[in-house]
Amino acid sequence: MSAFRALRQLTSVSSRVVARPALRSGRTLRLSAQATPRMTLSATRAFSMTSCRFSEGTSDVVFSQKLAEELKYEKESASTEEPEFLKAFKAQGVWTIEDVVGNDEVTLTRKFGNENIRVMFSIADIQNMEEESGFDQDGEEGGDEDNAQSYPIRVSFSVTKNDAKGSLNVDTMCQEGAFLVDNISFYPDVKLGTELTADADWKRRGLYIGPQFDTLDVAVQEEFEKWLNERGVNEGLATFIPEYSEHKEQKEYVRWLENVKNFIEA
Repeated sequence: MSAFRALRQLTSVSSRVVARPALRSGRTLRLSAQATPRMTLSATRAFSMTSCRFSEGTSDVVFSQKLAEELKYEKESASTEEPEFLKAFKAQGVWTIEDVVGNDEVTLTRKFGNENIRVMFSIADIQNMEEESGFDQDGEEGGDEDNAQSYPIRVSFSVTKNDAKGSLNVDTMCQEGAFLVDNISFYPDVKLGTELTADADWKRRGLYIGPQFDTLDVAVQEEFEKWLNERGVNEGLATFIPEYSEHKEQKEYVRWLENVKNFIEA
């Protein structure tokens, strides 16, 4: 089965059900104003009172306890060992994973002859999907495990050559073990097509980004899919990206809990 499909074939998007305690669920934070009790002070005692620090709020202890409960739950339910899918992916020795702790973007790189291939995706797409309802139209939880990782993730590819000018960029949506190609762009300047700066992004906005992939001749689409597949952009990669995104999001969430808890208790 091909790892590519045109965007017009995407008819539905399933979101995974995320089992979290109450602290993890999406809720609207409502702050109610509380009446501040009046305090009458005599002039003789005006300079004898000590100021209250911000860290001595009445809600600090309870908030810290709830964070500790959530942190304990996440650590107990998650394995400390490297998952099997990640071990298998690394064992292939095809792609190099560039994952910076605290960042929501992940980069995969590889060499293919005289070509440099870069793949980029963000766990922000998973975070957005988790905020949506995990229930079906009947209000019941979806029990199909096959749909557990069917949420879409935006993935961009860039291909450059050591002995040629320009950068070929591909924008896709990764879902259900396939890449849904949106468009193919070509930038005559390598830096313009690959630099991750505000200036480069601004310059790219006014340029022609190429046609929609599904408007190309079918034969052209098929040959381009073969071209990408030969470079490792295949069904295996389309399956790995959602799995790794979920794995990283979980680690970043635990790290976030620890940081917030430590800050509240400081």
